[in-house]
Amino acid sequence: MTPGILARSRSVAPPGWSRWLVPPAALSVHLSIGQAYAWSVFKPPLESALDLSGTQSALPFQLGIVMLGLSAAFGGTLVERRGPRWAMAVSLLCFSSGFLLAALGAFTEQYWLVVFGYGFVGGIGLGIGYISPVSTLIKWFPDRPGMATGIAIMGFGGGALIASPWSAQMLETFGTDSGGIAAAFLVHGLTYAVFMSLGVLLVRVPPEGWRPPAEVLERKPRALISTAQVSARNAVRTPQFWCLWVVLCMNVTAGIGILEKAAPMITDFFSGTDTPVSASAAAGFVALLSLANMAGRILWSSTSDLIGRKNMYRVYLGAGALMYLAIAQLGDASKPLFIACALVILSFYGGGFATVPAYLKDLFGTYQVGAIHGRLLTAWSTAGVLGPLIVNRVADSQEEAGRSGPGLYGLSLGIMIGLLAVGFVANELVRPVHPRYHEPEAEPEPEPEPEPENEPEPENEPEPENEPEPENDTAQDSTREDAGDEPRQQHT
Repeated sequence: MTPGILARSRSVAPPGWSRWLVPPAALSVHLSIGQAYAWSVFKPPLESALDLSGTQSALPFQLGIVMLGLSAAFGGTLVERRGPRWAMAVSLLCFSSGFLLAALGAFTEQYWLVVFGYGFVGGIGLGIGYISPVSTLIKWFPDRPGMATGIAIMGFGGGALIASPWSAQMLETFGTDSGGIAAAFLVHGLTYAVFMSLGVLLVRVPPEGWRPPAEVLERKPRALISTAQVSARNAVRTPQFWCLWVVLCMNVTAGIGILEKAAPMITDFFSGTDTPVSASAAAGFVALLSLANMAGRILWSSTSDLIGRKNMYRVYLGAGALMYLAIAQLGDASKPLFIACALVILSFYGGGFATVPAYLKDLFGTYQVGAIHGRLLTAWSTAGVLGPLIVNRVADSQEEAGRSGPGLYGLSLGIMIGLLAVGFVANELVRPVHPRYHEPEAEPEPEPEPEPENEPEPENEPEPENEPEPENDTAQDSTREDAGDEPRQQHT
């Protein structure tokens, strides 16, 4: 049973509540859990303080991403049932306590506790927090679901932009030994607990039967936007779900491949030219990619409200493939062209994340869209392994074959173009969901039979005029006596 203030019934918006207060609630959670992308700041200090290898220091982050996908997939139905306030509270508890456990692990130099705390416990907070506001935002903004989810998921992309310099400054202040790392983890856990609590207190679900302003309902419906509802259990049985799974997986694989290898890639591409890229310039290029990733989430997902979700993914996948082709063919000839193409690819990568909840809502309705979204995020977990694996393995093999510079990446760029083409085909196969998967519509309650008109009450019959009461016997007798009648003889 959900306790008191966290119960769904306690988070129903009162009359007059502004729906524009819900995106800031979602942002407070997503900006916090977006810190995961800044884990690399802690890697060098941990390797030095606890004598770890690079692979070992990456383990908390990797486990966190795996737990993100698993908790989103298996906890989505529970999130739908308990509501966003409960989900955000669970996310707060797990994400913050994960930092506190990691602090204890760093202080006692027990690395397994860092992995368990940040990776396992904190990863559950990542997954539950990521899907917690999606369903609520879509219900509040049925007219602009792409924009609404874009605002929240933009926060996840932008969390690292805040956390990265903040964490670095904290390590500089506390030191990079085990005690300093523990202090930094402790401050992170407490600060994020306070910040995320704003979302817990602010979020509201719309009351039953709430509708947006009337002008919204006048928009012309699109073919793929369904008014029917599909449960999460039925959604995974539809070809549409798996087509979208392939679409998301291919788009993320292509984007994360270039994101993970961005700095060495731009350095290698221009190493043999008259304008080589320095290490600091490469770091600036990575920061630009992060900004493009964040901006694409709100820009392209809002655009999808205007042109439709299917058309938006045609742009992500079709234009994305052309961008990869331009880098492969002309990338080392023009640095601005290389940078522009990479920025567009990363904006499509972020836009794909932010647009897919609205795509799910169009196909499956709002009934359990959060749970369906959680199951779809397993595509992200798969892509998170697939993208870096392709780029790194191919680059290593090309280097062993004696190639250098742009030659290290030609094959992997070709593979990315092929993956985007697969995603494009999968997007073309998306059709409206067959009615056999729809939830039965609730039978309308029978209208109450009209009450018969009240028959006019009969007018009160005029009471007969009171007949003069007969005078009592004594009077009668006395009258008779007066009239000379003989009194009646009494029988004995």
